Formats: sequence, C-alpha cells, structure tokens
Amino acid sequence: MHPATLPSDFWSHARAQMLLDPDVVNLNTGSFGPLPRVVFERVTALRRRLAEEPMDFLLRQAPPLLGQARERLARFLGGDPRRLIFTANVTAAINTVASGLRLAAPGEILLTDHEYGAMHWCWERAAQRQGLTLRTLPLPILARTPDEIMDAFRAALTERTRVLFFSHALSPTGLVLPAQEICAEARRRGILTVIDGAHAPAMIPLNLAELGCDFYGGNCHKWLLAPTGSGFLYLGHGSEDRLQPLQVSWGWRWDRNRADQPDEFGSTPRLRFFEFEGTRDPCPWLTVPAAIDFQEGLGWERIQTRIAELVNYTRRRLTGLAGLRLATPAEPALQGAMTAFRLSAEIDPQALRRGLWKRRLEAPVIERPEGLLIRVSTHFYNTEEEIDRLAEALPALLG
Repeated sequence: MHPATLPSDFWSHARAQMLLDPDVVNLNTGSFGPLPRVVFERVTALRRRLAEEPMDFLLRQAPPLLGQARERLARFLGGDPRRLIFTANVTAAINTVASGLRLAAPGEILLTDHEYGAMHWCWERAAQRQGLTLRTLPLPILARTPDEIMDAFRAALTERTRVLFFSHALSPTGLVLPAQEICAEARRRGILTVIDGAHAPAMIPLNLAELGCDFYGGNCHKWLLAPTGSGFLYLGHGSEDRLQPLQVSWGWRWDRNRADQPDEFGSTPRLRFFEFEGTRDPCPWLTVPAAIDFQEGLGWERIQTRIAELVNYTRRRLTGLAGLRLATPAEPALQGAMTAFRLSAEIDPQALRRGLWKRRLEAPVIERPEGLLIRVSTHFYNTEEEIDRLAEALPALLG
C-alpha cells in the first residue's frame, strides 16, 4: 500500500505506541520528543541493571552495547562510526568544537541571524577568547528557492571568515538550509563549516558522509524520539585532529597508532578521548537503536508522507486565521516538519504562553527581532484534530 493511502487506523495504532499525556496537545517535538513505549521500556531496563550492579553493567555489559549503538546511529545518519562521538546533546557537541578549535586571528566567526541563542553565546565566547570578530549574516526571511539562500551566503563570506556556523534546520521558523551546497561553497574558500543539526535527525534525510561539513552536531531526543541525554558530534574528513575534549579523563592518553581501531570500551581511542568524561549514565546512548528500530518499523517513507500531510494541513488551517502569517517557506526543499507563523506586534508573549498551556496546548511562542512567532511541530503521532484544537483556541487568545 502506498504511504499516502494508509488508513487512519494505522496512525491511530502508531500513536497508541507513544507515551503521551491524553490531556495535552503536544505540537512541540521541535523542542523535545515524547518517547515510544518500547524506547521507554528499553532505557528503563538498562537503568535498572545499572542500578542493580553498576560494575557489571558499566564494565561488561555497556561496552558492546555502546559499539552497537554507534554502528546503528552512524548507519542511520549515513556516516562512519569511527567519526561519531556520543554527547549529551547538540549543545555539548558544538561547545566541544567552539572551545577546541584554534583559529588564526585576526578574522571572524560567521553565523546566520537565526541561530539558537545558546549557540550564539557559545561562539561569542570563542571569538572573545581568540581575538576574533563575531558577525551575523541576514537570511532571506521567506526565501522562495535555495538559490536565494545561497546568494546570501556567497555575499557574506569573506577572506576574514575562519568558521561558518549555521543550523541545518532553523529553530525559529523550521527553514531547512541547503547544507551541502553551503558547505561546498565554504570549502572552496578554505572556510571551516560547523553545522547545528539539532532538528535534522529523523526530520529530514541525512547523509553525513556526503554533506561535506567539518563538524556536525545533532540531537536524538527530538524527531528520533530517543531518550533525553542522547546527542552526537560527527567529525568530517580532515577534522579528526583539530579538537581537544572539554573534559580530561581516562581517554586522555591514547595510542595514535590505534586511533580508529575498536577498543574494549565500545569505542576507539580517538573517540574515547572525547567521549569518556568520567562516570555517567550511558543508557540514553545505548537506547538509540531501539528508537531507530521503532520508527523504521513504521516505515520512514510512511512517516515522511504523514508528516508532509500534517504540515500541509497546518498551513491550510492556520494561515490567515486571526491574522497569522506564514514564516516558513512553501518550497518543499526548504521545509521540514516545523511550521511557523508570524504574530501581531500587539500580542503579549507571556500571556499567550499562559493561555495556550491553560488549554493544554503545547506550541512555543518565539520572540525574534523581527517579531513574534508561534511554531507548530507535527510528527506522525499528531492528528488533524489536534491542529484543529489549536486553530479553535487561537482567535480568542490572539483577540
């Protein structure tokens, strides 16, 4: 059966496999994904064993599971497991890069003007420490084609640019940038590229081996629906030895002749150099295969088709309602599963947030220099009825 013709009971059954508060309309996978029951059960079982017998779990059981998780995630991302470092989240991944890179001064670090605030501060500190300038490039707010995005990047890159940092999918609006083309342009000019892939894994197709970036950080706790505490940093070709770890622990001294050979820890000496930060709970990392298997069981093509249906329904249902204006491009190549709408300047964001939650509607209100946004995330577990509930509430909340 073609994905688009799947009966509604297929998705009702899929939704029933999720842990969801029945009183809440969760339209915010873009911030945090809820867990499938099977994923929750897997991470809970692992944590139970960790609690029962920590030595046995950490020294004997966890290493082979970690190796399997790395292989599974790397295969899913289209990458090489020898280049994939597990982290707690994308913030930890990007901080490792920003703190570890040594850049030639004078020069600049270039960011787009739509980056996540914490990441902007991360690069602000890196610039201050190394005597560099931090500069932002303005993105076309409602670009109609990838070429318009590329023109903005080409115009912004200069001989002073040492690092280009950008999000694969922008957090405020859901705009998906043409990452492979951007990386190719930067590499042609000798500029390092660092990508914030917080929203990309399981939301849009990824092939890290073909992307051409120097560093890529991502989250697994959003669209992949893995436990909180599962993220990664991917090292591009030629960037394997550019960084130092944020913390020094037992991975510090390593045999460079065995850099990429599997070790007894479920890692390699090179990866353990970054990954081992002392005693920690590795269970979120070890549960990533269960999260991949769950959505793979539903079918990735089916999920993408269902997400596209919900995105289109959201656009039709909310555009123009109570003055809402689309802030996410209509071009399919520039959108994923997050749809943002511009709000009137007269709206009180705190009052709107309180009003949404009073009605148990979970959708973020985002404050941007150009104005307020409300962002709607739609994963396979969402329904048209949930979007209707938001649509029915907004006229009164925005009135």
